[in-house]
Amino acid sequence: MTASTAGTADRDRRDAPPPALRFPKRRGAELAMLVAAVLIPVYGYVEVGLATSGTVPPGAAGYGAGLGALALLAHVAVRLRAAYADPLLLPIAVLLNGLGLVFIYRLDLATPDDEAAPTQLVWSALGVLLFTAVVVLLRDHRVLQRYAYLGVAVALVLMVVPIFFPAVNGAKIWIRFAGFSFQPGEFAKILLAVFFAAYLAANRHALAYTGRRLGKLQFPTGRVLGPIVAIWLVSVGVLVLERDLGTSLLFFGLFVVLLYVATGRLGWIAVGLLLAGVGAVVVGSLEPHVHSRVEAWLHPFASIEAGEGPGQLAQCLFAFASGGALGTGLGQGHSVLIGFAAKSDFILATAGEELGLAGLAAVFLLYTLLSARGLRAGLALRDSFGRLLAIGLASLVALQVFVIAGGVTGLIPLTGMAMPFLAQGGSSVVTNWIIVALLIRMSDSARRPRPQRAETGVIAAVPDSPGGGSRPDGGRPDTAPPDRGRAHGARPDGGRPDRGRPGNTPSGDGQPRDPRQEDERP
Repeated sequence: MTASTAGTADRDRRDAPPPALRFPKRRGAELAMLVAAVLIPVYGYVEVGLATSGTVPPGAAGYGAGLGALALLAHVAVRLRAAYADPLLLPIAVLLNGLGLVFIYRLDLATPDDEAAPTQLVWSALGVLLFTAVVVLLRDHRVLQRYAYLGVAVALVLMVVPIFFPAVNGAKIWIRFAGFSFQPGEFAKILLAVFFAAYLAANRHALAYTGRRLGKLQFPTGRVLGPIVAIWLVSVGVLVLERDLGTSLLFFGLFVVLLYVATGRLGWIAVGLLLAGVGAVVVGSLEPHVHSRVEAWLHPFASIEAGEGPGQLAQCLFAFASGGALGTGLGQGHSVLIGFAAKSDFILATAGEELGLAGLAAVFLLYTLLSARGLRAGLALRDSFGRLLAIGLASLVALQVFVIAGGVTGLIPLTGMAMPFLAQGGSSVVTNWIIVALLIRMSDSARRPRPQRAETGVIAAVPDSPGGGSRPDGGRPDTAPPDRGRAHGARPDGGRPDRGRPGNTPSGDGQPRDPRQEDERP
């Protein structure tokens, strides 16, 4: 090989475009983790039976087969329709759902007249079926942006209807009819997340760069921010009337997080915390149901001192203390003493007592991974709507875990929400499976390689705008003097001069072009 030939080969290697970055599909890794996610709850199910009765529960094989079949169905849907999706999302959801069934079954053994595990398994199956339907039928998450306003109207209806039904445990959040009950606010949170993401994606530039300044804070115009604030105020007002402040706090947190992500301004976080603090003080002082929860939070042992026995929060704290670092073991705790909400609001007390601090930390780590992978998918998406929606859904899970865990550990007042996947509640488990399905769909869009365009010549460069940049035939770009004819208003492509106002000349991105930038075009 001559020196000239070697030099040409080296130049060709240097000029060649870098290979496209391709993500592996990782469906095999997902299947392996799903096997572990099914076996761990089955082991826990058997351990509960051995600890309470000394024998393997008769339904252990059926429980394992049912959970495995649901996991396999979800895996096949992801493998066929979302091959590039994040491999961690589905195994984490299956493991959390399985552990929740184990905890509920363990509490059922202490309350044989109020069994909830069979019903929860049916709701879990329905959630997996809806998960499969979303993954199979929703081929592009951007379709949801078209129905943002319809979705928010449906969400408001879902939040208003429970006001006309009797209160349950002090809150009007349930619809009960003919022995069937569900919590519509759980489904409304997904619809509100879609609306917030769609509206902020369409108006993020106006929110970030227009409006009035007040000190170091810049507030957008009322025309831009008004609709979303009005809908948020209506939703929060309805929830206050229903006395369900947990979901109200969740919606408020979602609104502030998405507003910050859309604008990139930390001032919205400060404003959100200030408004949340003021609202909590006002509602906590005026609403009797909420005021009683605040008093129980401030004085959890007051009922013991009064000779009335420990309340729910005190029993929950005793359960955590009894568990210690490694726990008492599955089936050997006494969290059932908490009372009627042991399987729902206080399910973490069972996990903390029987798995200990180590097991509770592992559960929190699973939720952290679920939220982090959702945030990662959102940051990798190329469209603003998808980015905001993924971050919003991941934040919903994180906020819900914080609110519930903070309530049962005495960090904040109790709110009466269900722990995602763990707690008893059909509406909650179905909604969370839909959230995971949407995150899987968006992570597939984020990780899927973009199709390569056909290349011609040495370098196939695609110009950003017609008439500018490199030529597709590999030649040199246009070298005509940029100022030739510019003084007389001539266009560089030889066409007729622009007769409209320079400020109205459309740019490549559809936005009005600044007349001061006219001479900066190549």
